Amino acid sequence: MSSRESTPSARERARLADALEAAVPAAPTLCEGWTTRDLAAHLVARERRPDSGPGLVVGALSGWTDRVRRGYAARPYPELVELVRSGPPRTSLFALPGVDRITNLTEHFVHCEDVLRGADGTTRTAAHAVDPAVADALWGVLRVRARLLARRVGAGVVLATPDGREHRAGPSAGDGPDDTETVRLTGEPGELVLVAFGRGAHADVRREGGPRALAALAAADLSV
Repeated sequence: MSSRESTPSARERARLADALEAAVPAAPTLCEGWTTRDLAAHLVARERRPDSGPGLVVGALSGWTDRVRRGYAARPYPELVELVRSGPPRTSLFALPGVDRITNLTEHFVHCEDVLRGADGTTRTAAHAVDPAVADALWGVLRVRARLLARRVGAGVVLATPDGREHRAGPSAGDGPDDTETVRLTGEPGELVLVAFGRGAHADVRREGGPRALAALAAADLSV
């Protein structure tokens, strides 16, 4: 296995491709309105059609992005899955090691869980152990993303894992779980990532804090 193939992002790409392959094309996902076919087409367009990328964040350009995605979605499903599995062409921005590490790890992890958890509607998949290297990499992502999470919630945020890791962000990340200005989220790194990326309703995370902070978390738009 090459160093590229052994990266956390590559491991999650393989797991995502396996999940897509095991699902029927019309299976629901956690991405509202998208089937597994739609999700696979999104992943392929993202890496192979850079002209469709701006529409993911700029509403005025979303029509073109949807058109490109629908074009890929019309292809045979096994072909889409294989394109996801094989990754971007070497000329793609997403093939650069630094870009892959920064942008693809969470993309692959979150969308894999979109497939697995969307298929049966449960909060968790059958207890699967996340690769330790992947979990560590996801924790690194959380430490970077915590400030954005706190800003969207409008309260201090404490991220904690069962093994004792902890990271605080926001203006009032106090010490106690009942701090009225702070919400404390405890779970495995992957579960916390799902909260940070708007999948909190399907994540196994313990939420603690004062009523105002918990209400702010519940009302926050964390969708990505």
